[in-house]
Amino acid sequence: MSEALGLIETFGLVYVLEAADAMIKAADVDLVGYENTASGYISVLVRGDVGACKAAVEAGVAAVKKLGEDGLYSHVVIPSPHRDLSKITALYSLDALLGENETV
Repeated sequence: MSEALGLIETFGLVYVLEAADAMIKAADVDLVGYENTASGYISVLVRGDVGACKAAVEAGVAAVKKLGEDGLYSHVVIPSPHRDLSKITALYSLDALLGENETV
């Protein structure tokens, strides 16, 4: 089983929350974190095996499209990501963004 990253980038909080909810309900993936840029684009990252990430991203994309095509900016599944990508994803992990002792 190979680990993968699944990402969806949307324009706005409502879209990304809908995507994240659909992603983690649709497949056995872990929510890694999110990135919010000043321009309103927000990305959500999940981790799991390749098949689960593909299913999660497909479900997230479908959920965003139900709200409106203009909310979806991009999406990707990266099978077997290089270990150095964790240097980037760690910056946007929920633990880093919220603090390890905080809960949502």
